[in-house]
Amino acid sequence: MVARIYKPARTAMQSGTAKTKEWVLDYEPEQPRAVEPLMGWTSSGDMRQQVRLRFETKEEAIAYCERHGIAYQLAEPKPVARRAMSYPNATARKKCVPLMPNCSPIASAAGTTAQPGCAPPVVKSSSVSSE
Repeated sequence: MVARIYKPARTAMQSGTAKTKEWVLDYEPEQPRAVEPLMGWTSSGDMRQQVRLRFETKEEAIAYCERHGIAYQLAEPKPVARRAMSYPNATARKKCVPLMPNCSPIASAAGTTAQPGCAPPVVKSSSVSSE
């Protein structure tokens, strides 16, 4: 029975750091999961997979494992590199860069040119009528 001690990573769906401050102790599966033939449900006889313990510090989690004689693996968290970005910079349009640096423009059916890998330019029509 091996336990894993780690700090959970931030999910991709949130920008904050909720639920990432505590240390988590999970047990590694001892038995492989089996598919039940009648209904197709996945099951396992390993009940420790359902246990998830949370600790305030890494030392508390290690002390718990040593007190109960549980072998553990410690995964240190990676340092978070945050980039400070202002709102105008985050929403600014980026210039289109061709996929291949030495390529020539491609003529489209409308007579405009666009670089490969870029969206075609928007053609503005004038409202001046010739009489």
